[in-house]
Amino acid sequence: MMNHFLLFETILYVKNQQESAVFYTKLFRQEPDLNVPGMTEFILAPNCKLGLMPNYGIAKILSDKTPHPNLGNGIPRCELYYYAENIELEFDNAINAGAHLISPIIDRDWGDRACYFSDPDGHIIAFAQKITNKG
Repeated sequence: MMNHFLLFETILYVKNQQESAVFYTKLFRQEPDLNVPGMTEFILAPNCKLGLMPNYGIAKILSDKTPHPNLGNGIPRCELYYYAENIELEFDNAINAGAHLISPIIDRDWGDRACYFSDPDGHIIAFAQKITNKG
């Protein structure tokens, strides 16, 4: 099978780009790779980026074809699911970054140990590790 996708970038629409940039800088413990008016980007892995675009910016592109993104502020509109080397470290860091705790670290029935938070715009962020069978 040929892999025809070169890069995976998820772009979150945010109410306040600067506030979200500060939050994700703390959450990822890294500075953005791009931070200009209208777009902030974090390279998270060789072929994976997270972008932050202000609601008003995407509203210009969407024009009147969809509801204005401001109508969704605070409503969970996506989930970012990150597998981590150390889930406890990510949990503590998310709390320190100001993420809102949704669900603590627990074993999930799909085979992951995961915790859930929300960011300032209500987007859901999960950190997970695969549960290893012992024995």
